[in-house]
Amino acid sequence: MDLTTLDIAVVGAGYAGAATAKALSRLGANVTVYEKAHEIHEVGAGIGLRPSSLDAFRSWGILDAIEAVTSPSESFEILTATGQRIAEEQWPEKDTFGLTTRFVHRGDFIDALIGVLPEGMVHTSHRLVSIDDAGLRPRLTFEDGKTVTADLVVGADGIRSRVRRELFSTAEPVYAGEHAYRAVIDVDRWHGLPFDDKLRMYLGHGTKVYALPLQHRGQISFDITALNPDPTPNPLDTKEMIVATVQGFDDAIIAATRDLEMDIVNIRSVYDIDPIDVWHSDDVVLVGDAAHAMCHHQGQGANSAILDAAVLAECLADAPDVAEALRRYQRLRKPITDELQRVSRQGWSEDEISTVFPGQKPGELASTTKG
Repeated sequence: MDLTTLDIAVVGAGYAGAATAKALSRLGANVTVYEKAHEIHEVGAGIGLRPSSLDAFRSWGILDAIEAVTSPSESFEILTATGQRIAEEQWPEKDTFGLTTRFVHRGDFIDALIGVLPEGMVHTSHRLVSIDDAGLRPRLTFEDGKTVTADLVVGADGIRSRVRRELFSTAEPVYAGEHAYRAVIDVDRWHGLPFDDKLRMYLGHGTKVYALPLQHRGQISFDITALNPDPTPNPLDTKEMIVATVQGFDDAIIAATRDLEMDIVNIRSVYDIDPIDVWHSDDVVLVGDAAHAMCHHQGQGANSAILDAAVLAECLADAPDVAEALRRYQRLRKPITDELQRVSRQGWSEDEISTVFPGQKPGELASTTKG
């Protein structure tokens, strides 16, 4: 298939959309990205980029740009609430790819991805209102009345994807039964807790505390995830409520929580989606959270989106036509992301869940708390 003749419209300029745009434009396709926001930005928090994702960046010729805004890490620790080590493990895939996991601020990451796209490829202030896939080419209609047709549409528009709802599944996102509080803080507000290259996760009392070091910035990405029955997508939780979730933790963690400036704390209820049966038609396909939004406990959301982009590009390069490429893409990626969605829901013990959701067990929570 001659990809240089393809017009591709990518809906969404987050990790999935930007990565897909880079992967497909390298093949010679004419790619345009449509983003609903007036400007592209990410909330302050850190994420880990696995070696398989970094290998994709290397193959696209952008690894240096990504590494420039990241810090390397060799291992992660799981600890009790008061800091006793439960386990320490090396990050997987290092020997396979000759690369190690790297930590990055979300804002720096999306800036780096957008920065390696050709100028003019991304069009902001384009909110999709409908997609018609009944004709020879899918047609996108935006809020301002503008319409666009393309040979291939990539839905990279997130957990509440318009493309998914219009064409593939009307199922709503599922509440995971927890609130997440996220902030990036300077290391001098970390009250003497360890600051090296390790991700640390402290467990206990219906709460998980993640401390992801951003060594190149002298900062910690501080994430508190706590069981909570309130499914409000953007809850108005107070500092007192957040501090209450870390009672029983190390005194330094409590102090760091008390020191949080609320204007930098991102507060959200955690949602994912149930696996959907079909990700594509003959000329429209889903990637990233639009296809398989998952809880953050395994740290695989952004990595899965990047690998979606890599595999989709490989399938388009090798297949005789777009329809066959999309079929191959789903066959390769869906079994993997279905399993990651399942595992990412196993975040809590039976005792912890029963305290907040009486009568439920691990694995039942997400499937019984629809948003």
